Amino acid sequence: MIFEKKNTIIEEKAMAFAVKVVQLKQQLNQNQHEYNMADQIQRAGTAIGALYGEAHFAESDADFIHKLKIALKECHETLYWLELLYKTEYLPEDKCQELYDACIELRKLLSASVNTISRKQETK
Repeated sequence: MIFEKKNTIIEEKAMAFAVKVVQLKQQLNQNQHEYNMADQIQRAGTAIGALYGEAHFAESDADFIHKLKIALKECHETLYWLELLYKTEYLPEDKCQELYDACIELRKLLSASVNTISRKQETK
């Protein structure tokens, strides 16, 4: 395979989630001709993994935490778009629940990472 396997569970889950979000956007565009919300959820949902990857090259622990907190904001935004797509009947409940659960899991993992590095900073 061209791309190496992701090293962390967060990287793997973020990439899998991003793939699902891109596929959702394609489905929304092709089947339902919905473009605005599809663009928004794709931007937010794919940014989570990109920001996590960016955090690996942070200049400091504070920069690392900052990037993870932005990824957490993108999780929150993604959840908003999922709810809106569901409530406007563009997204069936089962598909919404699958993406919602995956996003919540990412949010928990990112929060745990922020908490861990924050505790380490406090003990320095």
